[in-house]
Amino acid sequence: MKITPALLKRLPKVELHCHLDGSLRVPTIIDLAEKQRVELPSHNLDRLTKMLTIGKKRGTLEDYLEKFEITLSVLQTPESLIRTARELAEDADAENVRYMEIRYSPILHTAMGMTPQESVVAVRKGLMQAEKEFGIKSRIIICGIRNIGAETSLKLADLAVQFKNKGVVGFDLAGAEENFPAKHHREAFYLILNNNINATIHAGEAFGPESIHQAIHYCGAHRIGHGTRLKEDRSLMQYVNDHRIALEICLTSNYQTKSIRSLKYHPLKFYHDQGIRVTLNTDNRLMSGTTLTAEFQLARKLFGFNLYDFREFTITAMKSAFLRYDQRKVMIRTIAEELEGEFGLMPEYYPREE
Repeated sequence: MKITPALLKRLPKVELHCHLDGSLRVPTIIDLAEKQRVELPSHNLDRLTKMLTIGKKRGTLEDYLEKFEITLSVLQTPESLIRTARELAEDADAENVRYMEIRYSPILHTAMGMTPQESVVAVRKGLMQAEKEFGIKSRIIICGIRNIGAETSLKLADLAVQFKNKGVVGFDLAGAEENFPAKHHREAFYLILNNNINATIHAGEAFGPESIHQAIHYCGAHRIGHGTRLKEDRSLMQYVNDHRIALEICLTSNYQTKSIRSLKYHPLKFYHDQGIRVTLNTDNRLMSGTTLTAEFQLARKLFGFNLYDFREFTITAMKSAFLRYDQRKVMIRTIAEELEGEFGLMPEYYPREE
């Protein structure tokens, strides 16, 4: 079976690392700005798209994060969050994403008086609308922000506890990584873990393996966002592998933020060959100008992955999802049956020429 972009788009997929405020439609940003009387750098579609997407330009993680000021300016009402959450799930469904975990930080949406609780209710409502209309299942991961402070992270962790089993399935730590160590936020993760909530942490993206070490051993992370620099500590890498801690790989984003020198040097293939649990993700669909299908295509182009590898990525992602085990089991079975019935991809791996 020839692997084409159209075929990759048809494959059932799972996404675990996608930021709501980095995955808006540009026409929606313009429309929301006009309705809310928010001033944008430009109201021209092409010009604003160019401002918001990284393209071939590369910068630091901090440079990348600056663009979120524009998207966040129109995400300060429940209505805007309902709409954008629904649209993101719709866009994912269009490329056959069956399950996705959408993350965002409620504290960044309070500039106009909306409470963090109201923002979670709004995002959940948008995702539920999408599930009813399109069938895609989505859940929420609440993000603490490294550079805002540990006290705020603790409040956001408490918010995650409030919404456990009400759309929220995990807690994350995002934001500028260098000079803002995860261990400063361990009280928030103590609260999360003691309430039996899953944790994932951005680590090893803009800082070395010590950041990953802190995420796992100080904060109890069950997954690692990015983890591109894990290979620099082979002992830690072995621990991650032994304990089946999944890495949320974002190829395009990692290149754009200079997490890697060049795409051809990305450690995805190395990690995969070691048996580490790796998943493919978009990170920010708008800023990175990507889709999950495009990330699959890129992985194919760079490392020659075949359909059996993509089957493994998808099943691994579903196994590593923060959804309840009984629900995961049903989804894994459904996805596996589709991969076998429509694409001839059996559970066993048979090397074939592609």
